[in-house]
Amino acid sequence: MRLAIISDIHGNLAAFEEVLADIDRQGVDGIMCLGDNIGYGPEPEGVVGLLQARGIPSIMGNHESALVEKSHLNWFNPYAKIALLLTERLLSRDTMALIQNLPPTVITNEYLFVHGCPPDQINTYLFELSVDEFKERFTRMREDMCFVGHTHELVLVSYGDGRVTWKRLGKGSTTLPEDHKHIVSVGSVGQPRDGNNNAKYVLWDDRTHMLDVRFVPYDIRRTADKIIAMGFPRTFADRLW
Repeated sequence: MRLAIISDIHGNLAAFEEVLADIDRQGVDGIMCLGDNIGYGPEPEGVVGLLQARGIPSIMGNHESALVEKSHLNWFNPYAKIALLLTERLLSRDTMALIQNLPPTVITNEYLFVHGCPPDQINTYLFELSVDEFKERFTRMREDMCFVGHTHELVLVSYGDGRVTWKRLGKGSTTLPEDHKHIVSVGSVGQPRDGNNNAKYVLWDDRTHMLDVRFVPYDIRRTADKIIAMGFPRTFADRLW
């Protein structure tokens, strides 16, 4: 099975469209989205609509969670909170209903998908965990593979022979040891934070045990200009570059 995993689109429809075009050229068997489809970006309704039109399943991210449970807005910095409240006004009633029903996790084909951190944390970042905490979570994790988003960075955390290893991922392919467990942070489609402004996603092939990190260029100016024109904090436009 060849699977594309995307995350953190954040209302960036221009980036999402280019990523889908790249995915369509790869001959995948399926696509999974890890949440944070909204927030920061100017076209949240278009992003959710395209996910629905393509039949792409998604789990809940922390930005969706904050619209479902408003007390969670207190966990966001002031600029992110402003962006989320503006985002809410851009979403239709039907889209809000879809967001409210997103699951916190999905387990399929013996893979675990969660926005933040296994087993089911939406808001926890991988970099918040100690080595001992990683060991405990890997031990509890029934699945050999877990895919997460949230950090907007590309990272591979592996566990084998009693050791936890942490590796930053770059563009290209990596073969993962079959006798280890792995957590893959898949980067961000709509707002990368790894020093490279391309949209990012990963391909996973369970036949070859190959992980392929994809970098996809898109029209950043289109999204940045819309962010500013629609009254979102300018910082979310500036950091796309």
